[in-house]
Amino acid sequence: MSDRQVLYKKSLIKHLYFSRELSCADLSLLTEKSLPHTSKALYELVENGQVVESGYASSTGGRRPQMYSLKPDIMYIISVAMDQFVTRIGLLDMYNRFVGEQKEIALDLSASPDALQQLGTNLVDFIRETGIEKERIAGIGIGMPGFVDVTKGVNYSFLDAGHGNITDYLEMLTGVPVLIDNDSSLIALAELRLGAARNRPNAMVINIGWGIGLGMILDGGLFRGESGFAGEFSHIPLFTNNKICNCGKMGCLETETSLSVIAEKAITGIREGRTTQMKDLSMDNLEETFRKIMDAAVKGDKYAVELVSQAAYHIGRGVAILIHILNPGLIVLSGRGALAGRLWLAPVQQALNEHCIPKIAEHIEITISPLGYEAERLGAAALVMEHFDEKKFLRKGQHL
Repeated sequence: MSDRQVLYKKSLIKHLYFSRELSCADLSLLTEKSLPHTSKALYELVENGQVVESGYASSTGGRRPQMYSLKPDIMYIISVAMDQFVTRIGLLDMYNRFVGEQKEIALDLSASPDALQQLGTNLVDFIRETGIEKERIAGIGIGMPGFVDVTKGVNYSFLDAGHGNITDYLEMLTGVPVLIDNDSSLIALAELRLGAARNRPNAMVINIGWGIGLGMILDGGLFRGESGFAGEFSHIPLFTNNKICNCGKMGCLETETSLSVIAEKAITGIREGRTTQMKDLSMDNLEETFRKIMDAAVKGDKYAVELVSQAAYHIGRGVAILIHILNPGLIVLSGRGALAGRLWLAPVQQALNEHCIPKIAEHIEITISPLGYEAERLGAAALVMEHFDEKKFLRKGQHL
């Protein structure tokens, strides 16, 4: 079988992965190939047991078309979601369901000069522990904070690869294709392909985390900018608070809105005698502290709600700037902070009411991500399948 034929079958698998169920005519339109050509390739995938007939489409008055879907265990994706402190590794099937145990590693990217080596070792161990042949692993997708150049495979903020690049190093260790991207871009990709921004041409996806990231969906695709670094929402200089941001500048949006800032304020407030049910908060364990604050806020703790509301209002001020410049139709609040759910909505809307020109903002929809804390991991998997029909993913031993 020629490489062209293999890549075409991979494109069919890619579209079935994202849409879950399609007809032969649907696939023909999506791949811009003739119906006979598509039908032949689809038949071979069915014969090989990779695609199954999943019933007939709903009747629209004529003959109902046969629908097709992927067999969920034909292959798997290794998804890696990194933040500054914790790295999570999981194995997903073709229905984006986690298979087996997920691995969580304490990995401080700023304090660990050998962070890339640690990541590589853990990936090798994880693959071995799954017991799955490498030929059945479609690829490894990795989301990470920092200035990530997806073309060169490097991160200018973390994970120093010396004179090489991250993707080549990890592919050498694992024997599996690797793709990397900025965490906020992957969260936006997850929302675009699998979540709240599906079929929405223009949307802003806010990643509420240790920073405040942004993924921009413009004209139906991710917008990365000239150098690939578009979306540094955290570093809009919005305040005159004389607080130094992680970027070295002062007054950035992040200095009043990030989850680590919320944690600092919570600890300070408790020390000063604020009434709250929150206990045992510590900056030494930000993950646990964050969960305690979000849990308290969801349960109605007045001080926790106040902290979330303050941050949400300031995020809304930043979103108002985006709306005036880009005029999106949808704002999605995503990432780990989405655990607080609808508590974010009213303060963000209040800020838009106060700071947006009404005509520009009148049709804006604001929503909480349905993917929540899993958005980055799903985005890392989507990254692999987004590129699955490219030559990088041609591998010996994969039977299509």
